[in-house]
Parts: sequence; C-alpha cells; structure tokens
Amino acid sequence: QERLVDSGGGVVQSGGSQRLSCTASGFLLDAYAIGWFRQAPGKEREGVLCISSTDPRTYSLDTAKGRFTASRDHTGNAAFLQMDSLKPEDTAVYYCAARAARCSWTWRDYEYWGQGTQVTVSS
Repeated sequence: QERLVDSGGGVVQSGGSQRLSCTASGFLLDAYAIGWFRQAPGKEREGVLCISSTDPRTYSLDTAKGRFTASRDHTGNAAFLQMDSLKPEDTAVYYCAARAARCSWTWRDYEYWGQGTQVTVSS
C-alpha cells in the first residue's frame, strides 16, 4: 500500500531550525515530484517548496527562499525539508506530497499525502 509518513515537527524558538522528514512506502519516491505544503489555522493550504523528479532543481515561494531547503534521500526512499531562521508566522501543519508529474503549487494535483506534522515557532 502506497503511503507517505511525515515526521520531525515540534516546538522551536524564533530564529531556530527544524528538519522535517517524509518517508515513502509502497512506491519509489524518486519517480515523483515532492511538494512541501503547510496549513496554518484558518488559512488555506499553501505550497512552500517543491523538488522536481527529473532534475535537481527545487522551486520555492518567496516566503521560503533563503530559509528552507528540500532534499531527497535516494537510498532511504525519503525526502527532507530543512527550515532555518524560522519565524512565528511559519507556525503550521506541514505536509509532504508526491506527484507523478512536474512540480505544481496546486495541492489538489498531488496523488499522495503525508499525515502532516505540526511545527510551532515561539516568539
């Protein structure tokens, strides 16, 4: 059964770092674009970063540029989101998602989703 599992969330102070993990089972994550999304209370789900399946480029929204980095672990069938210089406005539930096509900022375009992991940034 295809599945994504998010982990690594927690409480971190403003200016700190957090590393999220996304582990796949039942399918090969290398063949998929991996999108990282987040949803804060009362807000729409938004994409923050995507790593392509066909080339090493990543795509990020302005809010993530220079602070968030996405990567893959090819042997472990996993992906990671490194978040640095965190701000209180980064507080949200973070999700990884997989899509058998190019990166998209539309969350409905993704076939597989992790369950989400809460990141809380205290001021």
